[in-house]
Amino acid sequence: MASRSPSPKLSREATVKTVGLIVKRGKPEAVTLAHRIRDRYRHLTFLTEQATAAELGLPPLGANEALGERCELLVVLGGDGTLIHAARSLRGHPVPILGVNLGRLGFLTEVPIIDLFTVLDDVLQGRFSVEPRMKLSVRLVREGARVLEDEVLNDVVINKGALARIADHELTVDGERVATYKADGVIVSTPTGSTAYALSAGGPIVHPALDSILVSPICSHALTQRSLVLPPHRTVSIRLASEVADVYLTIDGQVGYPLQSGDVVEVQRSHNRVHLVRNPHVGYFGILREKLHWGL
Repeated sequence: MASRSPSPKLSREATVKTVGLIVKRGKPEAVTLAHRIRDRYRHLTFLTEQATAAELGLPPLGANEALGERCELLVVLGGDGTLIHAARSLRGHPVPILGVNLGRLGFLTEVPIIDLFTVLDDVLQGRFSVEPRMKLSVRLVREGARVLEDEVLNDVVINKGALARIADHELTVDGERVATYKADGVIVSTPTGSTAYALSAGGPIVHPALDSILVSPICSHALTQRSLVLPPHRTVSIRLASEVADVYLTIDGQVGYPLQSGDVVEVQRSHNRVHLVRNPHVGYFGILREKLHWGL
């Protein structure tokens, strides 16, 4: 049965009263733009994270409070990494995210600064479309005990540190043995993450409207071991079968955890999704052409 995701909190009939702001840290341009947004929409209440509240002149959230609990729209000022961080800050709440790219066009942050206020005006007036993106849930099991549980928008990566040797990664799908990757690591990604690290590892580009799970070995010793595209309802398990030090589990490129021999990483589709507000002036294939230089 297909997984159901909560509907976005912002409907076309809704009146937005509270907007979350996430800015790229260390980027003065993002802070300046956030102040411009506040000045233009003085009738709205704005919220942000504790780390940037003072810089933006906003009251901080509580230590255990998620932005998604209080805001109806989240505006992200930065790049794709900032948007991934913002999606994590929602903690599964179905709040639409409007991503504004402060540099070149991003895969996730589709709106350039020049279009920000035009697009934001439309969103606040109910003229917008939302694209739900699949997420993955990930669990780290050690000696039969679950020691970590998280969610990702892009990917789950098992890879070695700078001095680690090649490792054995035993892959099973729904309990059925698939292969042992003798490789630098393994990437398990969503379709959204297919244009991230997985692409560099030789994985396919999968349209983000599809639900699927991608498994890509990193620099496999066996050249015949290629990426797999799996149905979304499968459970992928990877067991670290080598006595190799300095191997890490990385969650969406944001946080990392050291792994031990015998650890099992379990990945499956999450019931939560990330809801991205689309830029009506840019299409997915236009983004691919620009980012991947497909004959502009």
